[in-house]
Amino acid sequence: MTKAFIPFKVISSSLSNFELFKIICHKMRYFILLLKHNFPFMNRIKTVLAEKKIKQTWLASELGKSYNMVNGYVSNRRQPSIEVLYQIAKLLQVDAKDLLV
Repeated sequence: MTKAFIPFKVISSSLSNFELFKIICHKMRYFILLLKHNFPFMNRIKTVLAEKKIKQTWLASELGKSYNMVNGYVSNRRQPSIEVLYQIAKLLQVDAKDLLV
């Protein structure tokens, strides 16, 4: 029988449920930050747009997305889904793997 992976130590049961909840939330935020730091998911959309001299507003209108959404993709604050990544690659006339780091 295998044990489940727990990314933090089990805490004393003498704490209230709310205190336990706060500690677990803090540990999970720390764990997520570690994942983001060690495994950054990045794209090259900004670079390709600059190379092709295409504006984010044009890309947003072609994708049917808001400027803010596309700006999030370009600045790597958020990552497009696989489907959207392929749409962007098609619009920019590049291979989808060329948009990934």
